[in-house]
Amino acid sequence: MRRLRVMLEYFHPWTNDAGFYAAAAAGHFQAVDLDVEIVVGDPLRGDALAHVARGEADFALCPSNRLLARRDRGEPLVGVAAVNHRGLETIQTVTGTGIARLRDLEGRRVSLNPTPRGIALVREMVLRDGGDADAVIILDSGVRELSVDDIAAGETDATFGGYWAWDALFGGLEQSRRLSWHADEAAGLRYHSYVLAARESLLHSSPEVVRRFLQASARGYRDAAGDHGATLTALERVIPYFPREILRRSLELIAPTWFHEGRWGEQRTELLQGYARWLAESDVIGSAEVWREAFSNELLPGPPA
Repeated sequence: MRRLRVMLEYFHPWTNDAGFYAAAAAGHFQAVDLDVEIVVGDPLRGDALAHVARGEADFALCPSNRLLARRDRGEPLVGVAAVNHRGLETIQTVTGTGIARLRDLEGRRVSLNPTPRGIALVREMVLRDGGDADAVIILDSGVRELSVDDIAAGETDATFGGYWAWDALFGGLEQSRRLSWHADEAAGLRYHSYVLAARESLLHSSPEVVRRFLQASARGYRDAAGDHGATLTALERVIPYFPREILRRSLELIAPTWFHEGRWGEQRTELLQGYARWLAESDVIGSAEVWREAFSNELLPGPPA
């Protein structure tokens, strides 16, 4: 039995990882002769892609822009499957801040992890709503995701980066006071939020192993989307400290993003090409064409029967 390690991107598992846990719980990995360990990385040693690049994991769940940036620097990493078919980030604020639309962020404090891509996306949203992006005040919140409660307490005026299917579900502030905008819609961008990546050498040396892993993962994601009760039970074994109602609602929101026309995994040209072009125009990556070598659908399973 071949042993594999898949590394999740976040500090802990969350509902976007449900397919891997569903596959493990149902025995799909074992059925294709794989012993799969699902782990989270040490953030002091880098993100999931850094661990994969060093050979400390076989697969990384990662944002597609990070994979593009690493490939643009010449790192031999390749996306082998799409996990989400849209972006997940939001801009959040609350009533009483005077922010009713994105151009109202002029002169206001927006807290985020100020990566080049994050700043560019905030600017894009403000510009598209007719605002002055240069007038936005960027506050560095690092990897901390501020909540609507922090906004209501006056720590900031708005946040960027939290996910509408996860972070936006937390906080004690009543729903009637929350305002949010989905970043992909507001910026007019379509992209895969997360993809599954591996070292290029693994695809060449063990293509059948990769194929079997993707086949079992696809089954797991279909199971996770089809049986939320069993999926919540599996998730509660690895993240028992989150309220079941938040997990349930998050799963309802995130599951539809896993599939395109009923199929899991396909990395779509229309979501890769335009996004890479925008990243290059925003000086996040150097080449708008790097997407062509950064992704491969060759080892994906066929459509479900």
